[in-house]
Order: sequence, then structure tokens, then C-alpha cells
Amino acid sequence: MNCVSHQQASQLLHNKCVVVLGDSIQRGVYKDIVLLLQKEKFLTNSQLKRKGEESFEQDCLVEGGSLTRMHNGTGYKEVRQFQSDHHLVRFYFVTRVYSPYMRSILEDFRTGLKPDVIIFNSCVWDISRYNSSGLDNYRENLQTFFAELREIVPQETLAIWNLTMPLGKKIKGGFLVPEIEHKVSHLRYDVIEANFFSGTLADAYGMDVLDLHFQFRFSLHHRTQDGVHWNALAHRKITSLLLEHSAQAWGIIMPLTVEEFDYRLPDNHHQQNVMRRQHARRHYAPYTHPNHGHHGQYSHYYYYY
Repeated sequence: MNCVSHQQASQLLHNKCVVVLGDSIQRGVYKDIVLLLQKEKFLTNSQLKRKGEESFEQDCLVEGGSLTRMHNGTGYKEVRQFQSDHHLVRFYFVTRVYSPYMRSILEDFRTGLKPDVIIFNSCVWDISRYNSSGLDNYRENLQTFFAELREIVPQETLAIWNLTMPLGKKIKGGFLVPEIEHKVSHLRYDVIEANFFSGTLADAYGMDVLDLHFQFRFSLHHRTQDGVHWNALAHRKITSLLLEHSAQAWGIIMPLTVEEFDYRLPDNHHQQNVMRRQHARRHYAPYTHPNHGHHGQYSHYYYYY
């Protein structure tokens, strides 16, 4: 009864390119994957809270963050990348599911390395920070984004849309500004509505949907005091869910199911990995964003009921 191990994660993502898109919670998803690919440890609280640092566990800050002015505005950017001999993981911080910046990211996919896995979410900033008709604009932007993404990425790319996790009754965070304080009381209900139509639309476009809102509905004690973010144990569960789903999509056997996750520290000597898929060796060139001056066929509505 353990979560996915370092060995399992490393072998499953061997010679894979993983891209994570989204807000600070998605940054935590990226960081936990990067950490698990290297060692059998959990993220620390400080690692989860930090943003824009020049390096995290052998990764590098490619753009934005501490390389520019740090702020909590909708124009904040942070592009990170971890690269080893057999793994490539990239993170883009986004505050809106479709925007000129998102179009530049999609252009990365069109002209650069094609991701094997895209893990993405955008919701809370979309429906709270832009205007009074946030939900309507969010719905329109989702449709445009999914349509363009489906056109650009190869059919075999595994695209996993994460539904937004439960918000608390009282919330605080970097995305909150005085102008939107009146929205806070009903924001958690707006998230539920947004999850419904974003999940339905993602499925219609052939994306995989991982319902993290449902999955964590009885794990609220792992949410932090700000009512928005989650602790390291929750993030390891997210990673385990994502990797188990990826294994199923690729037809790979893993000796672990998500029901076996019990929030214990991983044991280096537990389950033996029995994955049998062999991946062709590929070499990844250093990432250079062409626009910024730096540097699948497996479609399931995946709710885990």
C-alpha cells in the first residue's frame, strides 16, 4: 500500500517529454514529478510555496520568474525545465486558458519538440481575475484552446485535463486582489460549474479528464490554510493518479492502483516494477522558446469513481 515509487516513475517516463501547464497547483504537480524522477522523497513546504526560483532539484528557470520582476498579476510568466539523459519535463505558468501567451506556447508545440504527455489545467484565475463574465469567457476560451491544441499536437500525445481541486470556504492567495474580494464567497461553486463544462468539453475534443475535485473531496485535511493549495502528500497522490492513468493509456502494467495510496512515506524496497515496454532512445536538445528571446488516441473520461 504505497504510492508510485521513484523507480516506477523513472521507468514509465523513460525517454518521454512531459509538459505541465497551469497555475501554482500545476507548478506543484511539475515539481513533484521532477523530484520523484530523481529520488524517493516528498516536496517540502518551502519547495511548494516558492515560485520563480532560478533552480529547483536540478531544473532551470528558462523564462520569467526571478529573471524578471516578480508579481501576482495576470501577466506573470514562469517557464521551467528539467532535463536528464532520459527525461524531459517542462512547465509553463499560465493565468488564462487561451490568450496571446497561450498561443505562443501552442506555437512551441507546433514548431518544437512534440510532448508525449500534456498535463494541464486553468480555471481559478480565468473565472476570477478578468471580468464579471468570467465563466462565459472561460467557456469560449476553452473551446478555442481545445480545438487548437487538438489540431497541433500529434494524435498519440496523451493530453490529460485536470479538473480544479476543491476550494475552501475562506480563501487567500496570490491570485486574489481587492477588486475580486466580492467573488470569493461563491468562487468554490463557480469552480464546480466550470469543472462540469470543462470536463465535458475536454472529453468531446478527445482529451483525457482526471477529476481531482472528486478525488480529493474527502481529503480536505490535506489542503493548506489558504484554502487553495495542497500539501506534499496530496501532490504525491496527484502524481500517482497521473502516472497510473498514463500507464493504462500506454498499455503498461504497474503493480499499484490508486486505491492503494495511504499517505505513507514510500518504501524503497516495496513492489518490484514489472513494466515491460521498451522505449526507443531519444536525445533532447536544450529548450529555446522561439518567441520569447530566451534560451491521444487514448481518450477516456477518467473520473476514478
